[in-house]
Amino acid sequence: MKFIISSSLLLKQLQSISGVLNTNNTLPILDNFLFDLQGEELSLSASDLETTMTATIAVSMADESGKVAVPAKILLDTLKTFSDIPITFTIDAATNAIEISAGEGKYKLSGQNGDEFPKVPVIEGAANLELNASIIYNAIVKTIFATAVDELRPVMCGVFCQLTPDEMIFVATDAHKLVRYKRGDAKSKKEAAFILPKKPLTLLKNILSNLDTNLKIEFNNTNALFTINNVTLICRLIDGKYPNYEAVIPTENPNKLSIERIPFLNAIKRVSIFSNQSTHQIRFKISGRELILSAEDLDFSNEAKERLTCSYEGEDIEIGFNSKFMLEMLNNLDTDEVSIEMSLPNKAGILKPVNSENKAEDVLMLVMPVMLNN
Repeated sequence: MKFIISSSLLLKQLQSISGVLNTNNTLPILDNFLFDLQGEELSLSASDLETTMTATIAVSMADESGKVAVPAKILLDTLKTFSDIPITFTIDAATNAIEISAGEGKYKLSGQNGDEFPKVPVIEGAANLELNASIIYNAIVKTIFATAVDELRPVMCGVFCQLTPDEMIFVATDAHKLVRYKRGDAKSKKEAAFILPKKPLTLLKNILSNLDTNLKIEFNNTNALFTINNVTLICRLIDGKYPNYEAVIPTENPNKLSIERIPFLNAIKRVSIFSNQSTHQIRFKISGRELILSAEDLDFSNEAKERLTCSYEGEDIEIGFNSKFMLEMLNNLDTDEVSIEMSLPNKAGILKPVNSENKAEDVLMLVMPVMLNN
Protein backbone atom coordinates (compact mmCIF):
# COMPACT_ATOMS: atom_id res chain seq x y z
CA MET A 1 0.00 0.00 0.00
CA LYS A 2 1.45 3.35 -1.07
CA PHE A 3 0.12 6.90 -1.47
CA ILE A 4 1.24 10.53 -1.79
CA ILE A 5 -0.51 13.34 0.09
CA SER A 6 0.02 16.99 1.07
CA SER A 7 1.48 17.17 4.59
CA SER A 8 -0.55 20.23 5.64
CA LEU A 9 -3.83 18.73 4.36
CA LEU A 10 -3.16 15.49 6.24
CA LEU A 11 -2.19 17.36 9.42
CA LYS A 12 -5.30 19.55 9.32
CA GLN A 13 -7.63 16.54 8.97
CA LEU A 14 -5.84 14.52 11.66
CA GLN A 15 -5.99 17.46 14.07
CA SER A 16 -9.73 17.80 13.47
CA ILE A 17 -10.33 14.20 14.63
CA SER A 18 -7.53 13.92 17.23
CA GLY A 19 -9.79 15.27 20.01
CA VAL A 20 -11.34 11.78 20.21
CA LEU A 21 -8.04 10.25 21.41
CA ASN A 22 -7.73 9.60 25.15
CA THR A 23 -4.45 9.88 27.04
CA ASN A 24 -4.96 6.63 28.97
CA ASN A 25 -6.53 4.00 26.73
CA THR A 26 -7.36 0.48 27.90
CA LEU A 27 -6.68 -0.86 24.38
CA PRO A 28 -3.29 0.05 22.83
CA ILE A 29 -4.87 0.11 19.33
CA LEU A 30 -6.83 3.24 20.38
CA ASP A 31 -3.57 5.24 20.52
CA ASN A 32 -3.55 5.01 16.71
CA PHE A 33 -5.27 6.60 13.73
CA LEU A 34 -6.79 4.14 11.27
CA PHE A 35 -5.71 4.85 7.67
CA ASP A 36 -8.06 3.12 5.20
CA LEU A 37 -7.14 3.62 1.53
CA GLN A 38 -9.76 2.68 -1.08
CA GLY A 39 -8.78 3.73 -4.60
CA GLU A 40 -7.68 7.37 -4.33
CA GLU A 41 -9.75 8.08 -1.21
CA LEU A 42 -8.15 7.93 2.22
CA SER A 43 -10.33 7.62 5.33
CA LEU A 44 -8.74 8.69 8.63
CA SER A 45 -10.40 7.51 11.87
CA ALA A 46 -9.91 7.98 15.61
CA SER A 47 -11.91 6.20 18.30
CA ASP A 48 -12.27 5.81 22.07
CA LEU A 49 -14.90 3.01 21.69
CA GLU A 50 -17.75 5.41 22.69
CA THR A 51 -17.07 7.99 19.96
CA THR A 52 -15.54 7.55 16.49
CA MET A 53 -14.63 10.35 14.11
CA THR A 54 -13.72 9.87 10.46
CA ALA A 55 -12.45 12.36 7.88
CA THR A 56 -12.15 11.45 4.20
CA ILE A 57 -9.62 13.07 1.84
CA ALA A 58 -8.36 12.51 -1.69
CA VAL A 59 -4.70 11.51 -2.20
CA SER A 60 -2.59 12.63 -5.17
CA MET A 61 -1.34 9.14 -6.04
CA ALA A 62 -2.40 5.73 -4.75
CA ASP A 63 -1.11 2.23 -5.28
CA GLU A 64 -2.93 -0.78 -3.74
CA SER A 65 -5.81 -0.34 -1.31
CA GLY A 66 -5.49 -1.43 2.30
CA LYS A 67 -5.61 -0.29 5.91
CA VAL A 68 -3.17 0.22 8.75
CA ALA A 69 -3.23 1.67 12.27
CA VAL A 70 -0.65 4.48 12.60
CA PRO A 71 0.69 5.68 16.01
CA ALA A 72 -1.07 9.03 16.51
CA LYS A 73 1.31 11.05 18.67
CA ILE A 74 4.52 10.45 16.70
CA LEU A 75 2.71 11.07 13.40
CA LEU A 76 1.18 14.38 14.56
CA ASP A 77 4.49 15.57 16.04
CA THR A 78 6.29 14.75 12.77
CA LEU A 79 3.70 16.40 10.49
CA LYS A 80 3.80 19.62 12.54
CA THR A 81 7.46 20.10 11.61
CA PHE A 82 6.90 20.02 7.82
CA SER A 83 6.07 22.98 5.66
CA ASP A 84 3.41 22.19 3.02
CA ILE A 85 5.17 19.45 1.02
CA PRO A 86 4.03 16.22 -0.65
CA ILE A 87 4.87 13.19 1.49
CA THR A 88 4.87 9.53 0.51
CA PHE A 89 3.58 6.74 2.76
CA THR A 90 4.71 3.19 1.99
CA ILE A 91 3.17 0.42 4.11
CA ASP A 92 4.32 -3.20 4.13
CA ALA A 93 1.07 -5.22 4.30
CA ALA A 94 2.82 -8.23 5.89
CA THR A 95 4.60 -6.44 8.77
CA ASN A 96 2.59 -3.16 8.99
CA ALA A 97 5.92 -1.29 8.83
CA ILE A 98 5.37 2.33 7.73
CA GLU A 99 7.90 4.44 5.86
CA ILE A 100 7.31 8.16 5.35
CA SER A 101 9.40 9.96 2.71
CA ALA A 102 9.40 13.76 2.80
CA GLY A 103 11.91 15.77 0.77
CA GLU A 104 15.35 14.42 1.71
CA GLY A 105 14.07 12.69 4.88
CA LYS A 106 12.93 9.14 5.53
CA TYR A 107 11.08 8.17 8.70
CA LYS A 108 10.15 4.65 9.78
CA LEU A 109 7.61 3.59 12.38
CA SER A 110 5.72 0.42 13.16
CA GLY A 111 1.98 0.34 12.62
CA GLN A 112 -0.58 -2.24 13.66
CA ASN A 113 -3.05 -4.38 11.77
CA GLY A 114 -5.93 -2.14 10.67
CA ASP A 115 -8.42 -5.00 11.11
CA GLU A 116 -7.91 -4.84 14.89
CA PHE A 117 -9.24 -1.26 14.99
CA PRO A 118 -12.77 -1.05 16.52
CA LYS A 119 -15.51 -1.36 13.93
CA VAL A 120 -17.82 1.64 13.55
CA PRO A 121 -21.34 0.68 14.73
CA VAL A 122 -23.99 0.55 12.03
CA ILE A 123 -27.09 2.59 12.90
CA GLU A 124 -30.03 0.35 12.13
CA GLY A 125 -33.56 1.71 11.82
CA ALA A 126 -32.28 5.27 12.05
CA ALA A 127 -34.43 8.38 11.93
CA ASN A 128 -32.76 11.36 10.29
CA LEU A 129 -32.99 15.10 9.80
CA GLU A 130 -30.93 17.84 8.19
CA LEU A 131 -30.27 21.21 9.84
CA ASN A 132 -28.05 24.21 9.25
CA ALA A 133 -24.75 23.76 11.11
CA SER A 134 -25.14 27.14 12.85
CA ILE A 135 -28.35 25.98 14.61
CA ILE A 136 -26.65 22.99 16.22
CA TYR A 137 -23.50 25.04 16.94
CA ASN A 138 -25.53 27.67 18.85
CA ALA A 139 -27.50 25.00 20.69
CA ILE A 140 -24.26 23.33 21.86
CA VAL A 141 -22.54 26.60 22.85
CA LYS A 142 -25.55 27.83 24.83
CA THR A 143 -26.03 24.58 26.80
CA ILE A 144 -22.81 22.55 27.14
CA PHE A 145 -21.35 24.68 29.95
CA ALA A 146 -24.30 23.75 32.20
CA THR A 147 -23.72 19.97 32.07
CA ALA A 148 -22.70 18.17 35.26
CA VAL A 149 -19.44 16.37 36.04
CA ASP A 150 -21.03 13.64 38.13
CA GLU A 151 -20.15 10.00 37.46
CA LEU A 152 -22.97 8.86 39.77
CA ARG A 153 -25.60 10.60 37.61
CA PRO A 154 -24.42 10.05 34.02
CA VAL A 155 -27.67 11.38 32.49
CA MET A 156 -26.79 14.86 33.76
CA CYS A 157 -23.32 14.72 32.18
CA GLY A 158 -24.85 15.17 28.73
CA VAL A 159 -27.21 17.46 26.86
CA PHE A 160 -30.84 16.34 26.55
CA CYS A 161 -32.17 16.78 23.03
CA GLN A 162 -35.90 16.78 22.31
CA LEU A 163 -37.16 16.83 18.72
CA THR A 164 -40.79 17.53 17.85
CA PRO A 165 -42.69 18.55 14.67
CA ASP A 166 -42.84 22.12 16.09
CA GLU A 167 -39.40 22.76 17.59
CA MET A 168 -36.07 21.45 18.83
CA ILE A 169 -35.14 21.72 22.53
CA PHE A 170 -31.70 21.29 24.08
CA VAL A 171 -31.45 21.13 27.90
CA ALA A 172 -28.46 20.90 30.24
CA THR A 173 -28.33 21.05 34.03
CA ASP A 174 -26.01 20.24 36.94
CA ALA A 175 -28.73 20.82 39.63
CA HIS A 176 -27.30 24.31 40.41
CA LYS A 177 -27.95 25.85 37.01
CA LEU A 178 -30.08 24.88 34.04
CA VAL A 179 -30.27 26.01 30.43
CA ARG A 180 -33.19 25.35 28.08
CA TYR A 181 -32.56 26.28 24.44
CA LYS A 182 -35.48 26.13 21.99
CA ARG A 183 -35.45 26.61 18.21
CA GLY A 184 -38.73 27.15 16.37
CA ASP A 185 -36.99 26.86 12.97
CA ALA A 186 -35.60 23.34 13.61
CA LYS A 187 -38.18 20.59 13.37
CA SER A 188 -38.32 16.81 13.06
CA LYS A 189 -41.05 14.78 11.37
CA LYS A 190 -40.74 12.19 14.10
CA GLU A 191 -40.78 12.93 17.84
CA ALA A 192 -37.62 11.80 19.59
CA ALA A 193 -35.62 12.42 22.77
CA PHE A 194 -32.07 11.36 23.61
CA ILE A 195 -29.07 12.42 25.72
CA LEU A 196 -25.86 13.36 23.89
CA PRO A 197 -22.56 13.01 25.81
CA LYS A 198 -20.41 16.08 26.43
CA LYS A 199 -17.23 14.89 24.67
CA PRO A 200 -18.70 14.34 21.16
CA LEU A 201 -20.63 17.61 21.48
CA THR A 202 -17.39 19.48 22.25
CA LEU A 203 -15.77 17.87 19.17
CA LEU A 204 -18.81 18.76 17.06
CA LYS A 205 -18.73 22.36 18.33
CA ASN A 206 -15.10 22.70 17.16
CA ILE A 207 -15.94 21.45 13.65
CA LEU A 208 -19.14 23.49 13.25
CA SER A 209 -17.82 26.92 14.24
CA ASN A 210 -18.02 29.34 11.28
CA LEU A 211 -19.62 26.77 8.95
CA ASP A 212 -22.66 27.74 6.91
CA THR A 213 -23.63 24.39 5.51
CA ASN A 214 -26.07 21.61 6.37
CA LEU A 215 -25.45 18.98 9.01
CA LYS A 216 -27.10 15.57 8.68
CA ILE A 217 -28.15 13.82 11.89
CA GLU A 218 -29.11 10.14 12.08
CA PHE A 219 -30.06 8.45 15.35
CA ASN A 220 -31.65 5.37 16.89
CA ASN A 221 -32.00 4.26 20.53
CA THR A 222 -28.28 3.70 21.11
CA ASN A 223 -26.23 5.87 18.73
CA ALA A 224 -26.22 9.19 16.91
CA LEU A 225 -24.33 9.96 13.69
CA PHE A 226 -23.45 13.46 12.51
CA THR A 227 -22.24 14.06 8.94
CA ILE A 228 -20.83 17.37 7.78
CA ASN A 229 -18.84 17.84 4.55
CA ASN A 230 -16.12 15.16 4.63
CA VAL A 231 -16.33 14.41 8.37
CA THR A 232 -18.54 11.94 10.25
CA LEU A 233 -18.88 11.60 14.02
CA ILE A 234 -20.70 8.69 15.61
CA CYS A 235 -21.30 8.46 19.35
CA ARG A 236 -23.07 6.23 21.82
CA LEU A 237 -26.00 7.97 23.53
CA ILE A 238 -26.24 8.17 27.32
CA ASP A 239 -28.67 5.56 28.57
CA GLY A 240 -31.25 6.66 31.13
CA LYS A 241 -34.20 8.97 31.80
CA TYR A 242 -33.51 12.70 31.93
CA PRO A 243 -34.94 14.52 35.00
CA ASN A 244 -38.20 16.44 34.52
CA TYR A 245 -36.62 19.84 33.91
CA GLU A 246 -39.96 21.64 33.35
CA ALA A 247 -40.92 20.97 36.99
CA VAL A 248 -38.03 23.06 38.37
CA ILE A 249 -38.65 26.16 36.22
CA PRO A 250 -40.74 28.59 38.34
CA THR A 251 -43.64 30.10 36.40
CA GLU A 252 -44.70 32.91 38.80
CA ASN A 253 -41.87 35.48 38.89
CA PRO A 254 -43.31 38.92 39.73
CA ASN A 255 -39.92 40.62 40.31
CA LYS A 256 -38.30 41.54 36.99
CA LEU A 257 -34.92 43.21 36.58
CA SER A 258 -33.55 44.42 33.20
CA ILE A 259 -29.95 45.54 32.88
CA GLU A 260 -27.21 46.06 30.29
CA ARG A 261 -25.28 42.80 30.00
CA ILE A 262 -21.64 43.95 29.64
CA PRO A 263 -21.52 46.49 32.55
CA PHE A 264 -23.40 43.92 34.69
CA LEU A 265 -20.96 41.15 33.73
CA ASN A 266 -17.91 43.32 34.46
CA ALA A 267 -19.31 44.46 37.82
CA ILE A 268 -19.89 40.83 38.88
CA LYS A 269 -16.32 39.98 37.77
CA ARG A 270 -14.88 42.76 39.95
CA VAL A 271 -17.03 42.15 43.01
CA SER A 272 -16.54 38.36 42.88
CA ILE A 273 -12.77 38.81 43.39
CA PHE A 274 -13.63 39.86 46.97
CA SER A 275 -16.10 37.05 47.63
CA ASN A 276 -15.46 33.90 49.64
CA GLN A 277 -13.46 31.71 47.26
CA SER A 278 -15.27 28.52 48.24
CA THR A 279 -18.87 29.78 47.98
CA HIS A 280 -18.36 32.59 45.37
CA GLN A 281 -21.39 34.23 46.97
CA ILE A 282 -22.58 37.64 45.72
CA ARG A 283 -25.47 39.54 47.29
CA PHE A 284 -27.97 41.27 44.99
CA LYS A 285 -29.92 44.07 46.71
CA ILE A 286 -32.53 45.51 44.36
CA SER A 287 -34.80 48.46 45.07
CA GLY A 288 -36.29 50.99 42.65
CA ARG A 289 -33.86 51.60 39.78
CA GLU A 290 -30.84 50.54 41.78
CA LEU A 291 -28.98 47.24 42.01
CA ILE A 292 -26.26 46.94 44.66
CA LEU A 293 -23.85 44.04 44.22
CA SER A 294 -21.79 43.16 47.29
CA ALA A 295 -19.49 40.37 48.42
CA GLU A 296 -17.30 39.70 51.42
CA ASP A 297 -14.74 37.20 52.59
CA LEU A 298 -14.69 37.34 56.40
CA ASP A 299 -11.60 35.13 56.66
CA PHE A 300 -9.47 37.75 54.90
CA SER A 301 -11.52 40.89 55.72
CA ASN A 302 -12.14 41.48 52.01
CA GLU A 303 -15.30 43.19 50.84
CA ALA A 304 -16.62 44.93 47.74
CA LYS A 305 -19.75 46.85 46.85
CA GLU A 306 -20.85 48.25 43.51
CA ARG A 307 -23.95 50.20 42.50
CA LEU A 308 -25.58 49.79 39.08
CA THR A 309 -28.58 51.43 37.44
CA CYS A 310 -31.24 49.03 36.23
CA SER A 311 -34.89 48.83 35.29
CA TYR A 312 -36.90 46.95 37.94
CA GLU A 313 -40.51 46.01 38.54
CA GLY A 314 -41.50 44.35 41.80
CA GLU A 315 -40.91 44.41 45.54
CA ASP A 316 -37.47 45.17 47.03
CA ILE A 317 -35.46 41.97 47.29
CA GLU A 318 -32.14 40.70 48.63
CA ILE A 319 -30.96 37.47 47.08
CA GLY A 320 -27.63 35.61 46.88
CA PHE A 321 -26.17 33.95 43.79
CA ASN A 322 -22.98 32.04 42.99
CA SER A 323 -20.95 34.50 40.90
CA LYS A 324 -19.25 31.71 38.96
CA PHE A 325 -22.58 30.45 37.63
CA MET A 326 -23.79 33.99 36.87
CA LEU A 327 -20.63 34.77 34.88
CA GLU A 328 -20.87 31.54 32.87
CA MET A 329 -24.45 32.35 31.91
CA LEU A 330 -23.84 35.99 31.03
CA ASN A 331 -20.80 35.02 28.95
CA ASN A 332 -22.96 32.62 26.94
CA LEU A 333 -25.61 35.19 26.08
CA ASP A 334 -25.00 37.66 23.27
CA THR A 335 -27.68 40.36 23.61
CA ASP A 336 -26.94 43.90 24.83
CA GLU A 337 -29.52 43.58 27.60
CA VAL A 338 -30.60 40.73 29.89
CA SER A 339 -33.46 40.25 32.33
CA ILE A 340 -33.56 38.37 35.63
CA GLU A 341 -36.94 37.19 36.90
CA MET A 342 -37.30 36.29 40.59
CA SER A 343 -39.99 35.50 43.14
CA LEU A 344 -38.41 34.89 46.58
CA PRO A 345 -34.82 34.85 47.94
CA ASN A 346 -34.97 31.04 48.24
CA LYS A 347 -36.41 30.38 44.75
CA ALA A 348 -34.47 30.08 41.49
CA GLY A 349 -33.78 33.15 39.37
CA ILE A 350 -34.42 33.07 35.62
CA LEU A 351 -32.02 34.79 33.25
CA LYS A 352 -33.16 35.63 29.71
CA PRO A 353 -31.78 37.66 26.80
CA VAL A 354 -33.75 40.83 25.94
CA ASN A 355 -34.43 41.75 22.27
CA SER A 356 -32.62 38.80 20.71
CA GLU A 357 -31.95 39.30 16.98
CA ASN A 358 -32.95 35.71 16.23
CA LYS A 359 -36.70 35.44 16.77
CA ALA A 360 -36.67 31.66 16.29
CA GLU A 361 -34.37 31.27 19.30
CA ASP A 362 -35.71 31.01 22.86
CA VAL A 363 -33.09 30.84 25.63
CA LEU A 364 -33.91 30.38 29.30
CA MET A 365 -31.21 30.04 31.97
CA LEU A 366 -32.05 29.16 35.55
CA VAL A 367 -29.73 29.63 38.54
CA MET A 368 -30.36 28.43 42.09
CA PRO A 369 -29.86 31.05 44.84
CA VAL A 370 -27.39 30.63 47.71
CA MET A 371 -28.30 31.21 51.35
CA LEU A 372 -27.28 34.67 52.50
CA ASN A 373 -25.35 34.82 55.75
CA ASN A 374 -26.62 37.96 57.43
